[in-house]
Amino acid sequence: MRHLNAGRKLSRNTSHRRALLRNLVTSFLEHGRLMTTLPKAKEIRPLAEKMITLGKRDTLHARRQVQAYLLKEAIAKKVFSTIAPKFAGRNGGYSRIIKLGNRKGDGADTAIIELLGSELSVKKADAAAAAKTAKKGKDKKDEKDKKGEE
Repeated sequence: MRHLNAGRKLSRNTSHRRALLRNLVTSFLEHGRLMTTLPKAKEIRPLAEKMITLGKRDTLHARRQVQAYLLKEAIAKKVFSTIAPKFAGRNGGYSRIIKLGNRKGDGADTAIIELLGSELSVKKADAAAAAKTAKKGKDKKDEKDKKGEE
């Protein structure tokens, strides 16, 4: 029995698991959303939220703690400059996990973990990408029309 043994092992030894979680938290804070397996998403959620809470403190000690955990210094600065101020009026619960279903190859439960408010930027990015591809399609169609006229 696993009484009082919190956390998931994720089929890895301690050092591999710690490195994996640090990488995932760094990537999650960098991009604002991450698609991974459900157990990994559930494990990185409290770690990422702890980094944001430290960012809200904005003390020298908090900065050093965040920089010690995250793998990129630029992401640590981003936590203090952009992410933490966005959640200044919120007491926790900075992210959401959306279940996607099973992965085709191995049947693992997949999920998206995202920061609250990041879905707006993703929708804008998708709309911009769609507009860009539509413009390219229109340009190609115009070129074909010009060649047909000549």
